[in-house]
Amino acid sequence: MTDSLRSLAKTLATPTSDRASTGPDAAWSPPCTGAIAIRIAADGQWYHEEQPIRRPALVRLFASILRREDDGEFYLVTPVEKLRIQVDDCPFVAVLVDVEGDEDKTLRFTLNTGEAVEAGPQHRLWVEQRNGAPLPLLEVRQGLHARVARAVFYDLVARADVLEREAGALLVLASQGEVFVLGPVD
Repeated sequence: MTDSLRSLAKTLATPTSDRASTGPDAAWSPPCTGAIAIRIAADGQWYHEEQPIRRPALVRLFASILRREDDGEFYLVTPVEKLRIQVDDCPFVAVLVDVEGDEDKTLRFTLNTGEAVEAGPQHRLWVEQRNGAPLPLLEVRQGLHARVARAVFYDLVARADVLEREAGALLVLASQGEVFVLGPVD
């Protein structure tokens, strides 16, 4: 582990128990102190100096202080420093979904970091088209999104209801009282 990574880990040695779900404290606004050679690949793998970070606890710790700023860049933010990192696509991947409840369903996603996110008013689920293919996304927090893994998306499609409309039928899912459109029925 390099000195910069060791220094950042030391600063974060005692994170708050709920930081993973809320991200860095909004009151933290240190100046940007540069960049650190951390990259999150499109598959959710974290790298430091192009070497995989193999310690899941360290990845969870860094993920808990990840923030996307108004400039569109991603930063690791502590009370005393803000370091820019590279994110190839989305910083998280939703790797599992569980459905809780019968009538009032809740879709609970597990991210590649182990964090749980429930789709609903605070965590939207939507599908974009990218290169002619559907790209399902889940809002995690404060402008950070998770790419929904292909197998998880197929599971969602299998669980979806059909909403008939004049303009054509849609595949939809409800979670926490919100209805999310997965796409048209083809």
